[in-house]
Amino acid sequence: MAYGWIANDFGGLDVIDRADFDVASPQRGEVTIEVRAAGMNPADFKHITPGRNSDPSKLPIRIGYEVAGVITAIGPDTEIASGAVTVGEEVLAFRVRGGYATELTVPAADVFTKPPMLGFPEAANLLLAGTTAAEMLDVTSVQEGETILFHALSGAVGISALQQARLLGVRVIGTASESRFDVIRHFGGEPVAYGPGLEDRLHALAPEGIAAALDAIGTDEAIDASLALVADRSRFVTIAAPARAKAEGFRAIGGSMPASATFRDAARARLIGLAAEGKLVVPMARTFPLSQAIEALEFLSSGHPGGKIALLP
Repeated sequence: MAYGWIANDFGGLDVIDRADFDVASPQRGEVTIEVRAAGMNPADFKHITPGRNSDPSKLPIRIGYEVAGVITAIGPDTEIASGAVTVGEEVLAFRVRGGYATELTVPAADVFTKPPMLGFPEAANLLLAGTTAAEMLDVTSVQEGETILFHALSGAVGISALQQARLLGVRVIGTASESRFDVIRHFGGEPVAYGPGLEDRLHALAPEGIAAALDAIGTDEAIDASLALVADRSRFVTIAAPARAKAEGFRAIGGSMPASATFRDAARARLIGLAAEGKLVVPMARTFPLSQAIEALEFLSSGHPGGKIALLP
């Protein structure tokens, strides 16, 4: 008998409950993973928040989109996304459902061999933030030699985008709280404080101009500064302010959008390869036992975890 965490309704953390379940035997095209770490992301609780997408037919919702663990069973004639697999192999999986669990059966197409230098908590947190960052860089057509702006640069998506952009030869400046400036500098970025006068500070730091803006915070301050500094609105993307994007003609992306899902699926193998080469790292803030998922979600929802969080069964 396995157990995991589910949302029985739309609402706050009070709708999330522990549930015991039998793990389905894998069929053709499926594998079963004993979870060693479940990655945690803001989407985990945002997708159960009441709103226009609150479809009761989707309940109960199994929580968690990415995991790392060990293969315990393989469906007939089945390979994972990275090739042949054996029982006992260490893997990671992304774009699965129900990752907050001790064990789960998932589509093999979403499972990849885990690079040995990545710990389970890091591997379980690599791909949601990493593929989001990769898509933001792609849709804004970021090129070598350019200067770009990233709002909320010290967050998980920002740090991944910073590392990926630096590999492209791109200069990255970004907004953050002053307490996080050292993290940004560690990865080669140039931090700028939030607050009045933001546009002037950004212009002083990049008088030659800012080629593209990538927004992961969605505040009016961030949007207004980006609109003022980036002439081409096709090179301004947000993952946090879709309403303003629609109203003002810049781009919004999200994992539930078909184009975004297709891109992110295709980007997984490349990002795993970068991590295997030590070129893409996942800063961790903390781990929690799986039994303390609610406490971990409270910590995550505080908005300032200082790195990624993993649940450990």
